[in-house]
Amino acid sequence: MRGAYERGARCYDSISGERTVYRRGRTAGVDLLGLRPGDTVLDVGCGTGLNFPLLVAAVGPSGRVIGLDRSPAMLAQADHRIARQRWTNVTTVQADATDFTGDSIGADSVDAVFATYSMSVVDDWQAAWARMQSVLRPGGRAGIVDMQFPTTARLILSPLARLACAMGGSDINAHPWIALRTAGRDLREVSVRAGHIVAAAATIP
Repeated sequence: MRGAYERGARCYDSISGERTVYRRGRTAGVDLLGLRPGDTVLDVGCGTGLNFPLLVAAVGPSGRVIGLDRSPAMLAQADHRIARQRWTNVTTVQADATDFTGDSIGADSVDAVFATYSMSVVDDWQAAWARMQSVLRPGGRAGIVDMQFPTTARLILSPLARLACAMGGSDINAHPWIALRTAGRDLREVSVRAGHIVAAAATIP
């Protein structure tokens, strides 16, 4: 995982363009994931926990949210968020997205796996995807939200998109959501923000 991601932990929420651009992708991804009350969901590359409010609302008090990230600095911010909100069903795990097991996340299997703007930060996102599948129960849902260059007439956004990716250490050409097109069924995919953000979810047999 890239150094810029670790160094920017404390100011990540402020400088990441979350409110103006990237939150829309998170909400779209959670909607496509189709979580149900009582589900256990693994948030891979959870960062500062920006997905947590959406995931907690979706799984309800009987569900569970597990946030996984390699960065201690990011997890420190995520843990502060959990404490402030007094969530009792949200936990974090420090682990590499390419090297974790059910034992390391405290769950033999999960009902859903979710990754937003994180797989493009991992040098080998295919290995991360393999790990995600390994802990997902048969018939569980997988969701991926990530970035590409804008695809519509608003290509003026491309320099801004490139800057956002550079700040986060992302590879804008990674396109990790393509994994769901071949591995899953019931695929649902949308693009937002002039095509800059792609959200996809599928059921994994």
